[in-house]
Amino acid sequence: MTRTLAAGRRAPASGTTRNIVIFLHGYGADGADLLGLADPLAQHLPDTLFLAPDAPERCTGNPFGYQWFPIPWIDGSSEAQAAEGLERAAADLDAYIDTVLEAERVAPAQLALVGFSQGTMMALHVTPRRAAPLAGVVGFSGRLLAPERLAAEARVKPPVLLLHGDADEVVPPASLPEAADALTRAGFETYAHVMKGTGHGIAPDGLSVALRFLLDKLPASAG
Repeated sequence: MTRTLAAGRRAPASGTTRNIVIFLHGYGADGADLLGLADPLAQHLPDTLFLAPDAPERCTGNPFGYQWFPIPWIDGSSEAQAAEGLERAAADLDAYIDTVLEAERVAPAQLALVGFSQGTMMALHVTPRRAAPLAGVVGFSGRLLAPERLAAEARVKPPVLLLHGDADEVVPPASLPEAADALTRAGFETYAHVMKGTGHGIAPDGLSVALRFLLDKLPASAG
């Protein structure tokens, strides 16, 4: 049985939902941590509903936040527990996306995921394994988990934008080219942007690149 995800919500500025962006937060944070990104994006995406769910578990490393799955080198969990947690959270997120699409009456191609750190890992894991392609994935400061499984398990290949700070002290910057190479080899339309002088965060130039990607890939967007 999947777990229900509680989510923050920012209604479309125009009052009409034609597209949806779902933010996926990082380890130890919550949905509210990313929902503020809707403010600079909404003026360019006025018909977009922004959602930011909390991950399904309280974070072992930070009980005030949430985690999508445990991380062994941070919380002492085993690799088996991390793998099991990933698959369970993937099912939760997959079900959440289905619920949103049905409730808002939009097609999968009108919904994009924007992840940060562990949220990027979730987006890159779940999206290729869905039955129908989403509009795209924007992944900040994350990794592609189990890249060796991607080509065999991908059912759909939505476009992906990867962004990473070259001074990231949490997730190594090398994670971007590693993910990009695996995605490209598997046949994904892949874009990348390095945020110069940026640590584990989202810089203004990265957000601008993400906005351009969303404007291009969301079919009913308006600038």
